[in-house]
Amino acid sequence: LLVVLLTALACALSACGGGDGDDDGTPAADGTTTPPATTAATTESLASACEEVDEAAADEGRRLPCPTDELDPSKTYTAVMRTSEGTLEIELDVARAPLTAASFAYLARRGFFDGLTFHRIVPGFVVQGGDPTGTGMGGPGYQVVEAPPEDLRYQRGVVAMAKTGQDPAGTSGSQFFIVTGDDAGLPPDYALVGRVSKGMDVVERLDRLPNDPADNRPL
Repeated sequence: LLVVLLTALACALSACGGGDGDDDGTPAADGTTTPPATTAATTESLASACEEVDEAAADEGRRLPCPTDELDPSKTYTAVMRTSEGTLEIELDVARAPLTAASFAYLARRGFFDGLTFHRIVPGFVVQGGDPTGTGMGGPGYQVVEAPPEDLRYQRGVVAMAKTGQDPAGTSGSQFFIVTGDDAGLPPDYALVGRVSKGMDVVERLDRLPNDPADNRPL
C-alpha cells in the first residue's frame, strides 16, 4: 500500500477565504465552479492532458509545472488528510481516473495542500478545499482534462475536482470537493479523484462547521 501524505487544515477562523458558488449551489472553484464527474480510463498521457494556465496562487511557491509521473494501476494509493476536525483517508481511483488521481498525488507529494483550508462549506452538499488563495479563484498554475466516467454519480463520500462553468467536463486544477449529501445530483462533468475510505465522521464534522450562508465561507 502506497500512502500519499496530504495535510489540509479545515477552516475555523474568520481569516479563511471562500469561493463563489453558482446560484444553484454547485461547488465553486477558480471563480464560479461546479464539480466534475468521471469517465472510463483514458490512454492519453498525463503530459498531453495538462496545460499551464494563468491563475491566482498564494505565492510563486504554490505555482507548479505540469505533472508527468503517472501512477501504477496495479497498486493502491491513499491520501491521508489531517484536518482540524480529525484525519480522513481518500482512496484514489487510479482505474477510472488515472490522470486526475496522478495529478492529485503530485500536488500532495509536493506539499501543495499543506496548510490550506476548506474555504467553502455547503451543508448536506459538499465541502470544498485546495485553493491556495482561499478565495475560490486559485489553483496550481496548470489544468488537467480527463473526461469523467459517464456513469459517475456524486454520492456521499465521493471526492472530485471543482471547475468553472466555462471549463470542459473533466477539467481540474487543485480545488476539490467531498460530497456530504446522499447524492449531490450533479451531471458527470467533474473529474473523479476517488472516495473517502476512512474518516467519513470527520467529513461530517467539517460539514457542520458554522459558515456564512451568503457565500458559504466557514466562520
